[in-house]
Amino acid sequence: MTAEPRRTSYLLISVVVVALDQVTKWLVHQVMELHETRALVEGLLSLTYVRNRGAAFGILSDAELPYQSVLFSAVSLLALAAIGVYAWRLPASNRLARAALALIMGGALGNLMDRARLGYVIDFVDVFWGPHHWPAFNVADSAISVGVALLLLDIVRPAATEPKPEVASPTQPAGAE
Repeated sequence: MTAEPRRTSYLLISVVVVALDQVTKWLVHQVMELHETRALVEGLLSLTYVRNRGAAFGILSDAELPYQSVLFSAVSLLALAAIGVYAWRLPASNRLARAALALIMGGALGNLMDRARLGYVIDFVDVFWGPHHWPAFNVADSAISVGVALLLLDIVRPAATEPKPEVASPTQPAGAE
């Protein structure tokens, strides 16, 4: 076996993200009423049970698009397919990008499962600071955000330089040292 990570380790990352996402959403649905808020860190962080019919972080949630759930599900499926193809083609040595894509795929799958099963996505993490309020999100959204940040880091970090093989100088006579 080689030292390169196997694709199954990245599949495991996606599976763990989906499992954590679905378990936390199930718990919120079981123990909280819709729109109920429970403060975790006063003035900063709460759990608030909301249903998001839009895209990530509530974008277009108030839109009355025909077949909105089907549309967002189709977009998610296309994105998952594209990410899967890209991840499959990445060299095994590109571990950061592969891990990032595994996080993104796990998050997209978690939200897609909600949308297919319920017609909406359960969000519950509510972050705010004074008058500044971030839209509610969930574990899947967090995994997608971290994955995108890691991909950006992978793009902007300098590529590892490999040592160049030494080549004999063409002006040096044969046998000279």
